[in-house]
Amino acid sequence: MRVIGTDGKQLGVLSLGEALTLSRSQGLDLVEIAPNATPPVCRVVDYGKFRYEQAKRDKESRKHQHATKVKEIQLSPKIDSHDLSVKRGHAIGFLCEDMKVKVTLRFRGREMAHTEFGFKVVQDFLTELAAYGHRDFEPKLLGRGIIVMITPLPRNKRAKAPNSEDGDTVPAPAPAPVVIRNKPPAVPAPVQVNPRPQPAESNSSGFSNNPFAELELNR
Repeated sequence: MRVIGTDGKQLGVLSLGEALTLSRSQGLDLVEIAPNATPPVCRVVDYGKFRYEQAKRDKESRKHQHATKVKEIQLSPKIDSHDLSVKRGHAIGFLCEDMKVKVTLRFRGREMAHTEFGFKVVQDFLTELAAYGHRDFEPKLLGRGIIVMITPLPRNKRAKAPNSEDGDTVPAPAPAPVVIRNKPPAVPAPVQVNPRPQPAESNSSGFSNNPFAELELNR
């Protein structure tokens, strides 16, 4: 296998045993980075640091891929002001995450007779997003709807997100960890049971209600 040192220089083609001995002598790891090459390419690195740098590169590459993602925002000519503000917030969030936004306004029934109202809603919507993105083309009517695509501005030219200080959206806080404490099980309180009333002692005659018990016998 072809071995690359920590400084990025090739150390030549070595056997597996020689490469392992070399990496162990430096207190590092041997990582295979090109298994399909002939011969396979390995690198002498600190594996923990290698994983950290790889994750950082993957994160940077995902940032550049965000621009290829498209989120759609749907409007209507008679949209309520509250609904419009909610959709505007969603669009700003998408643009601040470097995503494109496709704005679509649909006409229903006789609304096609007054498309100017729909164009006004779209133009006002674009004006409110001008600090976060620019339109790729002017809004145009296709079929029974108006569409326009918005591309996010560069970070250094883009306004800060309303819920963040650096222009990025604030991630949701992590849930609180579940803490399990070793406590002794709770002992239930003793239940007080009222004692049963004991039956009255029977007299010597064997009858519980002896009508002759109170009579004095004359001798």
